[in-house]
Parts: sequence; C-alpha cells; structure tokens
Amino acid sequence: MNTIDEYNLDVRALSVLIAVHDTGSVSRAAVRLGVSQSAVSHTLDRLRQALGDPLYVKSGRGITPTRYTLQTVPHVRQLVDDLRALSVGPPFSPAQAEFTFTIAANDYQRDLLLPPLMHTLRETAPGIRLQVMPSGIPSADMLRQDICDLIISPHPPAVGDVMQRGLLTDQMTVFYDPHKRQAPANLADYLHSQHIGILFATGERMALEGALQAQGLARDIAVTVSNFSGLPGFLKGTNLLATAPRRMSEHLLKEFAQAPLPFTIKPFTLLMLWHQRNQDDSAHRWLRQQLVAVARHLTD
Repeated sequence: MNTIDEYNLDVRALSVLIAVHDTGSVSRAAVRLGVSQSAVSHTLDRLRQALGDPLYVKSGRGITPTRYTLQTVPHVRQLVDDLRALSVGPPFSPAQAEFTFTIAANDYQRDLLLPPLMHTLRETAPGIRLQVMPSGIPSADMLRQDICDLIISPHPPAVGDVMQRGLLTDQMTVFYDPHKRQAPANLADYLHSQHIGILFATGERMALEGALQAQGLARDIAVTVSNFSGLPGFLKGTNLLATAPRRMSEHLLKEFAQAPLPFTIKPFTLLMLWHQRNQDDSAHRWLRQQLVAVARHLTD
C-alpha cells in the first residue's frame, strides 16, 4: 500500500467517502451532498490515489466497499466530526466560564434588559462579568476594534460585517406627574405644554424631534438633560411633560402617569448588534441567547 498523500485529503473529500459508504451508491451520495455524480467519482479517484486502496469495487449493478474501507470509515467519520468541531470552537460551559462581556447601551436599554440578564448570569454563569458602556450613536468600529462585544440600539450600522437581531419593540409615550396635571387633551395642549428634552452626550437628539419637525411642529423645551435617567427628577412635582419609551413605565418612570402621544409616530425595535467574527463563537452565541430570552420574557 502506498504512503498516504495527506495533501490530497480534506474534509470535503472525506465527507464524500462517508456519504458513499452510508448510501451505498455514487448517485445517491451525489444527491445527498448536492453535487454531480462526476464530482463524487472524481473525488473517489483522488481518495484512491491518496489512500492506496480501491475503496469500492463493482458488485453486480452496484458497488461494494473493500475491507480497507470497512475498517477505515469509522475512523474517518470521527476525524471529520472532530474537524467540524474545531470550526465552532471548544465546548462552552456557562458554569465554568470566566470572562468579561462588554455591552454598549444607553440608560433606557441598560435598565430594561441588563439587570435581568445579570440575574441569569449569577445563577447559571457566575464567572461571567458584565461591563456596560454608553452606546451613543452606534459605530461598527466599536465592534471591529473590540471596544465592546455587543451593542443594544434601535440604530444598526449599515455595514455588511455587523450582524443584528431584533429583541423587542417599544413605542414613545408621554409621561407626567398626575398630582400636578392631567394628560394633554390633544395635540395643541401637548405643544403648548412645556417639556423635558434630551440631548445625548454624543450630540444626538431623539428621533421624536425629527418626526415633529417633519410635520412642521415644535415643542417648548423648558429643560434639556443628557439621558433618560435625568427625567424623573425634573418631572416629579411639576407640570412638565416627558416623552420617552413606554417600557420605561416598568422601571425608571414607574411612579408617573402616561398617555398616548396625540400624533402618530412609528414604534421602534431594539436590536442587538455584533461583529460577524463572533457569529459562531459558542460563548458569544450563548450570551445572545440569554439576552433574547430576557427580551422574550418582557414581551410575554
């Protein structure tokens, strides 16, 4: 028998050998693999040269494996399985994992999604630590340069190397102190009231301002804060209005009353964004699954 030519072997070629063995036919193996019969035959010829054995011989109208093939295929199958396992990285055990996972989010997204995620980690993966940083205007470079592992934002970067998945939808609503005023009765009442505005540290304003401007409308902003966390202190005990995501009634603005906006504005979707190099990383994928589970629980 000839010395094995390892340079003429690869996972695809070995997978052909397994397919022919499992199906007992070159044509059926071709169908299973989604290739032509000639491609399977050519690969078998290459394997015969590399392994120094006929592998399969004619038997009536079909083929039959040689003794060498019967002895070799179990080892080949294990080898292919091991090689495929390498492509998805080592097995991931949440209970044994120890690393820091950095998530970029603003205060609304942080307070809504990350405390329950941390609760899950403390129960199932106590060695994983969360680091939370401001997301600002999301940038693909934050992911490309490993500044963070994941971004939560309604604004996906329009680039091909950033993956995304929707977590949940939300709707802007108007909050007020019910001890100081009633809900705005109509659009005129809303516009004539004084408001708390938000100008994020990045210089970004809420999409609400653009929606109003598109309709030729403007609010009377009495005070501007740099994030959603600044709303309760200025809202409490005043007749001011604060327009913010409805789900903030579940945490930061839970002591205030809310009412629908007196004009139409589309709901928005919170997305999680990650770089494509982490798409198949087992630890990264597990963290994404936990965040999806948190969001699903919030929407049930």
